[in-house]
Amino acid sequence: MLYLSEVLMQHPEVESFEALVAKVKERSKTEMFFRIDVKPQFSDTPDNWEDRLEAAFT
Repeated sequence: MLYLSEVLMQHPEVESFEALVAKVKERSKTEMFFRIDVKPQFSDTPDNWEDRLEAAFT
């Protein structure tokens, strides 16, 4: 299972929401499940951030 907090901790170079979406999409190729356990604290995080991350994973 992939946790969002794990992605954020393992990739400190990610500095924007769009970069996070790309990283989640990349990791979705090797993981079966995704759990959103934290809210990303980027200035460009949109209101629909959960939907966007879930869509990137699927």
